[in-house]
Amino acid sequence: MDFLQFLTPMYLFLIFSGTLVGIIFGAIPGMTATMAVAVCLPLTYSLGLDNGLALLLGLYVGGISGGLVPAILLGIPGTPSSITTCFDGYPMAQRGEGEKALRIGIISSLVGGLISLAALFLFAPALAEFAIKFSYVEKFLIILFALTVMAALSDNMLLGIFSGFLGIFVSLIGVYDVTEGGNGQYRLIPPGTEYWLEGGFSLLPVLIGLFGLATILEGAEAGMPKGQSLKDIKVGEHSRFRWSVFKGQVVNLVRSSSIGTFVGILPGVGGSAASILSYTAAKTASKDPDSFGKGNPAGIIASESGNNGLTGGALVPLLSLGIPGDSTTALLIGAFTLQGIQVGPLFIGNNPGTWDSMIVAMLLANLVMFGLMYFAIRWLAMVVAVPKHILFPVILMMCVIGAYTINYGIMFDVWTLLIFGIVGWLAPKLKLEIAPFIIGFILGPAAEIYFVKSLESFGTLSIFFTKSWIALLLWALIIGSVVGSAMLARRKAQGQGAAA
Repeated sequence: MDFLQFLTPMYLFLIFSGTLVGIIFGAIPGMTATMAVAVCLPLTYSLGLDNGLALLLGLYVGGISGGLVPAILLGIPGTPSSITTCFDGYPMAQRGEGEKALRIGIISSLVGGLISLAALFLFAPALAEFAIKFSYVEKFLIILFALTVMAALSDNMLLGIFSGFLGIFVSLIGVYDVTEGGNGQYRLIPPGTEYWLEGGFSLLPVLIGLFGLATILEGAEAGMPKGQSLKDIKVGEHSRFRWSVFKGQVVNLVRSSSIGTFVGILPGVGGSAASILSYTAAKTASKDPDSFGKGNPAGIIASESGNNGLTGGALVPLLSLGIPGDSTTALLIGAFTLQGIQVGPLFIGNNPGTWDSMIVAMLLANLVMFGLMYFAIRWLAMVVAVPKHILFPVILMMCVIGAYTINYGIMFDVWTLLIFGIVGWLAPKLKLEIAPFIIGFILGPAAEIYFVKSLESFGTLSIFFTKSWIALLLWALIIGSVVGSAMLARRKAQGQGAAA
């Protein structure tokens, strides 16, 4: 690696500031790493690709890690991925072991992040090299597999599948131009809206609306959570942290980090699933499972190493296949789009300098996260009390300015921000899944191109089943993910019926 090429003072400053801002966003209940990346995404246009990614990756790592602060101190998960951290972290804080619990979580976050980074470094190039052999048929099927996986792992499989294909449907609004015969043909455009919708909805305003404005609307609707005040913050009053707490927890650390990394590689699953699966595995393997939920440090170790294991794992499908691993890495596609670079199997080979800078940025972001949170925990704990009536207007202003300027001052992009902000706010009420929707929106145009080109090349639908052994394997994975999810949903329903 030619470190001198990108290790500039600006690069290092952006990693540091991005990680710090990400921690702050993660530590404020209602704010998330995804929102931090969405709000700051327009800033990357003027920074260049390497510096822009350094900022966004710092926000990503910091945002995932920062959620443990309110989860432990207030029992309020700062991010969805820190839900299970509340189970044992908050009971520890209630008995005066807040500082101990925080430091356990911070160290576990570092280990999870480093293990996932190693997986990214080792597996992404190999997977990309294999994916280069894919034809249009295999590329279409891998997108279909990604949609079925994230839909199958949603709370409701049918709604997850519907949300994914709804995202594809919305992405196809505009002019049909896959083949020469399709140029200039409008589709899915209501009469009278051709002027605005000819080019469809721009990706970046959609992302900022779904993950930025929607969060503001949800927070404004919910108001200030009870108990979120300075008097509730107790750090290190009766018990000090000792490294001996990790004695006998190495297996838990490695297992949970590996689970988080694997979940990250699965498209669209998310950090909450990573932490829940890691926590469940730790509880199942424990000799004293009844102590979980009552302040067992092993629960914090499992949750935080699991959700931080997601960070590197989610970048594997993004950089090797062009498929986002979660909603936050979907936003990173926006950064590449701004710089005119397409992620996919050829990305690592064609952009070795950017690949190296991303690996270094992830490594430094994890180390900066650890340094900031471990040695400044008492001060960072105070950000949970930042008033939202001060925070929300600033974030709203950044969202509007970012949407307006991203395409050189198009007012329709601001309306797009508003439309999809409302969509993101209404989606949970309508039981729609945002992650499948946005990844369907991103992958929809590519899926259409691969499908049409496959038919143009071979002229028959049977080619999707007979092209190669890879196609057959992908069909088996697609069917397996749907059938497996249906069986799990049925068992869950039977269990709830028996409990009732």
